[in-house]
Amino acid sequence: MLGVTGSIAAYKAAAIASGLTQQGALVDVVMTREATEFVRPLTFEALTHRPVVSDVLALLPGWEIAHVAMAHDADIFVVAPATAHTIAKLALGLADDPVSATGLSTQAPGVLAPAMETGMWQHPATQAHIGTLRQRGWIIVAPESGRLASGAVGEGRMAAPERIVDVVKHVAARGGDFAGWKVAVTAGGTREAVDPVRFLSNRSSGKMGQAVAEAARDRGAEVVLISTVSLPRLEGVELLAVESADEMADAVLGALDRVDALVMSAAVADFKPAAKAGEKIKRRDGTPQLLLVPTVDVLSTAKARRAETGRPLIVGFAAETQNLLANAREKASRWEVDLVVANDVSLEGSGFGSDMNQVTILRSSGENLDLPLMPKIDVAHRLLDELVKLRRR
Repeated sequence: MLGVTGSIAAYKAAAIASGLTQQGALVDVVMTREATEFVRPLTFEALTHRPVVSDVLALLPGWEIAHVAMAHDADIFVVAPATAHTIAKLALGLADDPVSATGLSTQAPGVLAPAMETGMWQHPATQAHIGTLRQRGWIIVAPESGRLASGAVGEGRMAAPERIVDVVKHVAARGGDFAGWKVAVTAGGTREAVDPVRFLSNRSSGKMGQAVAEAARDRGAEVVLISTVSLPRLEGVELLAVESADEMADAVLGALDRVDALVMSAAVADFKPAAKAGEKIKRRDGTPQLLLVPTVDVLSTAKARRAETGRPLIVGFAAETQNLLANAREKASRWEVDLVVANDVSLEGSGFGSDMNQVTILRSSGENLDLPLMPKIDVAHRLLDELVKLRRR
């Protein structure tokens, strides 16, 4: 359920309704009378293909009180935007409009996205009400700083719709088939410093690792993402920022003993400069000669640690530009991990930098699972399906 209240930010609620609907959710919308002054109910009906309730006395065709019946059916109750007035009513248990009445009727977990002027947000009364709602289990998506409706700049602007949708996905994940799992995921291409300005790296965007982390989070796992790149922060995912192969190895080994699965989707450099120049190398000094040495083999190091503890499940990634299966099988034999995901990064529209990927999953049994070109988030879910099967066995 999405509760919309009388704030200028009500127009952003349409993006929330659309985003949740596109994720496959059934979205019922309840609106205060003031909210309908900013956005007509028809807007939400067109986006969700479901009726909107804007009258606290409205009845459903079976003579049920609309907001009560909908409140009992809700899995999550989202109030966005939430005005100071509505926040106060929710905290005090008042129920004189469809949104506050739903808040008092539902047993579903609540997500609240405040939107108001800076002074109203920072006022002790508002903060006290927020504290009360937090104690009752409400998840508060804190407002952001920015330009407000008054023209002033300050804290109080409603969080971005994409962030609110991400929070809802995190809440919805409770009880998924990865509930109780702890998963570590690596993402991005490592950077090996040449001097204080330059580095050696690769074309990995980190999008595949980000997708695996998101999918695992959305299925109930506790996730730590070890990443070299800056991508949108995932709600509920612990982020460890690293840069070099050595830093990634330290982070992976630090997380290894507390996770059930390790997905090594990062493109870790194979070589690094033997020494980093202390100052920027100058062109006028001529062409430098770089001596390269092997980097730490993060996957092999993790596998050696697993031999001592018996955990976790390990997935390796093999990015190739030729002889995909032959090279991937050679790596699978050498790595001795549970799964290897092989992809040809030379294919147009697939792999590095793309939102799509075409992969083959090599199982330790010797069988292959060939997947067609699909969004990376779908590849991530297919990979997690394989991990579920492994754990069951």
